[in-house]
This record gives sequence, C-alpha cells and structure tokens, in this order.
Amino acid sequence: MRAAVLRGGRMVYRDDVPDPIPEPGQVLVAVRSCGICGSDLHFAAHGAEVLSLSDEMASSFGGGAMHVDLSNDVFMGHEFSAEVLEAGPDTDTHPPGTLVTSVPVLMSAKGVEPIVYSNNTVGGYAERMLLSAPFLLPIPNGLDPKHAALTEPMAVGLHAVNKSGIQRGETALVLGCGPIGIAVIASLRARGVETIAAADFSPKRRELATAMGAHETIDPAQASPFDSVTPKVVFEAVGVPGIIDDVMRRAAHGTRLIIVGVCMEPDTVHPFFAIAKEINVQFVLAYDPTEFAASLRALAEGEIDVAPVITGDVGLDGVGEAFDDLADPARHCKILVTP
Repeated sequence: MRAAVLRGGRMVYRDDVPDPIPEPGQVLVAVRSCGICGSDLHFAAHGAEVLSLSDEMASSFGGGAMHVDLSNDVFMGHEFSAEVLEAGPDTDTHPPGTLVTSVPVLMSAKGVEPIVYSNNTVGGYAERMLLSAPFLLPIPNGLDPKHAALTEPMAVGLHAVNKSGIQRGETALVLGCGPIGIAVIASLRARGVETIAAADFSPKRRELATAMGAHETIDPAQASPFDSVTPKVVFEAVGVPGIIDDVMRRAAHGTRLIIVGVCMEPDTVHPFFAIAKEINVQFVLAYDPTEFAASLRALAEGEIDVAPVITGDVGLDGVGEAFDDLADPARHCKILVTP
C-alpha cells in the first residue's frame, strides 16, 4: 500500500508498504484524513533529541521510552479519521463502512503502543492502518471526516482548559496561536469564557484566533500582551525558552499559568517572581479518553467549527512538501493528508 514515512529527517513517499493484518481485538481501517501535527514536524527535525529525552525520563521513572530506530523508516500520523474495513479474528466491532476516529493507541499481543512514532505500527500517513476495536468512536451527525480528524488536537486544547479550572467571568490570555493555541481558544469559547485575548506575531494566525473565538488579539512585536490585558489564566502555547519566565515577571498576583506548549530545549526561570506573586504553574499533556470523546461531540454538534483551521490538503505524495510549508506560520495552520 501507499504511505509517507520519515527517512533521514525527510518525509518520503512509498508505494510498497505491506498491508497491516488485524489481530484479535484490532480493526483494519482505511484512512480518510490525517492532520499534520507540530510534534511530527519537531520529531522530523529533532528525532534523536526527542528519543534521548524520552530515554532519560524512562530511566528515571520506569517505562515510557520510545523504541524507534531512526536509521529505518518511521511511521507517523496520529490525528485521523477512518473507515472500518474488516475486524480481526473473534473481534466484535462496527460494521464495514462505519466512519470512526480513535485515541491514537494500538493494543496487540505484544502490549500497548501509542500511534505516534514507530518503525512497525503504521499511522495515519498511509492508506490503511490498524486500530483497537474498544477505542473506536463512530463519527456522528454526518460530521465531515476531515473535521473529525481534528478531534485529537481539539482534545489537547480541551484538556488544557479543563486543567485550568477557568470560570466564565475570568479573563484568559493565550500566548501562541498555532494549532494548539487555536484549540485552546476554541475550547474556551465553547465553555463560554467571556474575555479571551490571544497573542501571536503572525497576522494570519491572529485573524484565525478571532475566527475561532478570541475577543481581542495582540501583536507582541508592538507591545506586551500584559500591557493591555490582566488575565487570570494564561495559556502558554509557544514552547520556546524564555516565555515562562516572561509570564512570571509580567503576570499579576494569583495568576494561573498553564503550560501547553512543548519546549524541547533547556529553559531558565526566576522562581522569585512566581513565589512573590503566588503564581500557580500547571504543565499539561495530551488528554484522557473522555476528553477525546467530548471533543468529537463538540465538533459533531457544531459547538466548535474547525473549518477555518484547515488551510491545506495534500495526498500522500505531498506530505514532504507540506512539512516544509508548515514551517511558515504566515501560510498555514493545519494541513490535512487525504490518502
């Protein structure tokens, strides 16, 4: 079958990948759409560093290491919608033709493997892939499969908002309007938060933030967002060194700081400012299955419209070029892969 794989730091097209065969408890699906995630872009450029940090964490706390050989092809793609083709032996599931999505996790006789980066488990940048029958969620209400593919990143935003404990009358400031910052804004708007400010250097992304629910947008090149906004909750969705420290210096007493941007580099903060102002700092990652299901429901019921987020669509042979294009925030937010 056809697929796009990571090889030597570049996404390359293949037409000779063996078809996956479902085991008991698994379902073979045809990928309908798959979003390109920023974490995929980072892994393509800095895979060795990601694996090294993963190994360090696993050695300290046990488990969690990613066993990926960068000298061999790597399968990726974890934001997907799909169509059920056939079930594995002794597996009860939805009938063929059912449109589904799923948390990106595959269970097998060998154990549990996240569908993120793997030399063996095929992800959404392929014609077909395997999913776990117990995790399948039918796509309801005739929701466009392209929109359903963005359930996963929207769930990341929902998780961050849930962790913040924000109330309707509290002011939110979102720093960074890439896909995850946009997901946070969409979830804040769906929750009914009355004042949502968003900051980004890119005019295009500020426009998108407005379309997704921000009440005010700010260009950090012109002034600090804290000059015009006094947020109760700050969502850091940039993921570069220096941002956390800057927030600690500028935020008001009692601010809640939610770190949703993934910074892969060493960073420096001055705890004094956070201590003196009793700033609550919460790091967040991913989502739980109930939040994934809630995000799918929000999309299907029209509470969140992800149409403005989708700025491109490519086939499997265009994934490499799409990775290059996404490096420019002025051009794209989310590019979908349609096998």
